[in-house]
Amino acid sequence: MLFTTPLVHNLRLEFPQSTIVYLSNRRTSTFLEKNSDINQVMVYERDEFVAVYRQSPIQFAQKWMELFSSLKQQRFDLVFDFSLNSTFGFLSFAGGIKKRVGFDYRKRGRFLTDKISIKGFEGKHVIEHYLELLGLVNVPVKSREMKLDIPKDEMQWAENWIKEYKIDRSKPLIAVMPGGGASWGKAARNKRWPAVKYADLIDKIVEKFDAAIILLGDNQEEELCREVAQLAHVPLYLAVGETSVLGLAALLKSCRMAVLNDGGPLHVAVASGTKTVSIFGPVDPHVYGPYPPQHHRLVQKNLACQPCYRNFRQARCNHINCLATLSVEEVYRKVQEIL
Repeated sequence: MLFTTPLVHNLRLEFPQSTIVYLSNRRTSTFLEKNSDINQVMVYERDEFVAVYRQSPIQFAQKWMELFSSLKQQRFDLVFDFSLNSTFGFLSFAGGIKKRVGFDYRKRGRFLTDKISIKGFEGKHVIEHYLELLGLVNVPVKSREMKLDIPKDEMQWAENWIKEYKIDRSKPLIAVMPGGGASWGKAARNKRWPAVKYADLIDKIVEKFDAAIILLGDNQEEELCREVAQLAHVPLYLAVGETSVLGLAALLKSCRMAVLNDGGPLHVAVASGTKTVSIFGPVDPHVYGPYPPQHHRLVQKNLACQPCYRNFRQARCNHINCLATLSVEEVYRKVQEIL
């Protein structure tokens, strides 16, 4: 979702009086509701539709009709379809939206009027792929940065949290996220640098820079974060599961830098304006890394098999040597470059 915000911002710049509506899942809607470029957020949560279908196919059909009717009533002139499937292309077509722009992935863009054929996101950053869609409707690209508006009350919450834990603000405040976010589900472990190495890195940072370290993650990563805390030999501050989505952004923005794996939280940190050191394994950082790359550092082993995640699929791998063999010293050197 964050990767699409530059496209949305350019639309707002080109059409300042337009009404922009974003259809998103529930997890990302919180970000979008605070985005000043967007007038309205509509929520489509696939799991909720599946749950309704299991209970009653009739109610499922009714729920789809409600969504379709609400889209049709808006009488949109233009839709950008980021879904990479034909379902929403058909809804847009049936709803009478004349201009339907998106990607033709595996011939799923058959209902789009203007499309770019792709096998996956390759060769350039995902944001650049999205911005390329603007050329199909003759909208110039004036801005390329992700947009994330953090409300004042969330920033105040972050400041209160720091005060509650009596963190010394004269020390460098560094966020560490040993998880990878929820996007990859059970496969998220394939993007995680080992916990023991995170612990050793934290020890080195605190020893050298006398930094205060905040461990962050969602509820499902609590065990992982506590493992890192137990392995480290210095006191840490745990905010695991304590933040809202925007609270996470606010806490990251309050830090001098963040050290974390490839994943959604990385881009939240970047969009929040926080400098990052990000660790990449199977995924190509030139496609999914920090954007724009200034003020950020990438760490990867550069093995011959990297990247093995191509065209939305990861090759089978039983060793994940790209992460297992990445040393603490290699990551620490990148941290030093920022601090």
